[in-house]
Amino acid sequence: MSTPSVVLAGGGTAGHVSPMIAVARAVERLAPQARVAMIGTETGLETRLVPEAGYALETIEKVPMPRRPSRDLVRFPGRFRKAVDDAAAILTARDADVVIGVGGYVCTPVYLAARRLGVPVVIHEANARPGLANRLGSRLAMFSGVAFEGTPLKGARWVGMPMSREISQLDRSAARETARRELALDPEQVTLVVTGGSSGAASVNRAVADSLDELLAAGAQVLHLTGRDKIVRDESGVPVAREGYHQREYLDGMQQAYAAADLIVARSGAATVCEIAAVGLPAVFVPLPIGNGEQELNARELVDAGGALLVKDEHFTKDWIRRNVAPLLADPRLLRTMEGHAAERGITDADERMARAALDAAGRGEGER
Repeated sequence: MSTPSVVLAGGGTAGHVSPMIAVARAVERLAPQARVAMIGTETGLETRLVPEAGYALETIEKVPMPRRPSRDLVRFPGRFRKAVDDAAAILTARDADVVIGVGGYVCTPVYLAARRLGVPVVIHEANARPGLANRLGSRLAMFSGVAFEGTPLKGARWVGMPMSREISQLDRSAARETARRELALDPEQVTLVVTGGSSGAASVNRAVADSLDELLAAGAQVLHLTGRDKIVRDESGVPVAREGYHQREYLDGMQQAYAAADLIVARSGAATVCEIAAVGLPAVFVPLPIGNGEQELNARELVDAGGALLVKDEHFTKDWIRRNVAPLLADPRLLRTMEGHAAERGITDADERMARAALDAAGRGEGER
């Protein structure tokens, strides 16, 4: 196939959009002549992130299944049929040779439209607990890739998490000194990075702020990414300032924080867990205490492999940090052991694995239609 047309579908959150963009970049590296487009909804982060990445974005209506009797439930069948029809029209106009779905509300109509048109489907599931769209998609797909080895998706292959090459190809040892200097850190000192994601995690922030004496006494410096508008303040309202303690609201590129860190404390969203494994960084995961427990599932394989610790949000306290985090920071041999275990679970070419599967499916699908 000389000029394959590849249509990717997904959206809603960065956890869907970022892997989608990473796979699109890999498709273009492997098949520079490929035509690439994306389908999302008008309400997700894809409306900003996809155009910023330089890709065309087509949209269909977001049609969630109502969970209780309502007017929306009565309207659902018609709205859903229209979403499938709109998706089919986009695939036809794009002359799609393959659809790559990464999950989210948009994917179910796109998968059904692809089946109607005979377009091969390839899916990627980012979470250890599959979403509804990809549970359906896996029944229609030529190839199903998963970020976590134990994901219960029929016929799935463990491919890892597609991510930006700035992270997947990061050499932490080579980048460490430069990253620390650019972040105004001591290039020679053991470094703990704490992050609750771009929006921050108030409970994590409080526990770390309460534990500064113990962390600094362990000989570490702390880079605390507090989240937007969540700067840690003292009782008088002044931002906490201690020698060896550095707080920022966020970083534009987490690869810099990964390079600077000897240990990271983080939530265990799927992308975060896979990125930490890919760069071989020891971690303490504090899963988000809401939802259906997917963050704990995301972290479990890396924890079981010895590359990370896991603690429930309500147990992440000053006492727990004193007993578990401070000793880690004071023991470089243990950190190196965890680093090796983390790296053993890391996959750095998931984007190209998914792109190859899609291009292969496109070639086979062309002969079948």
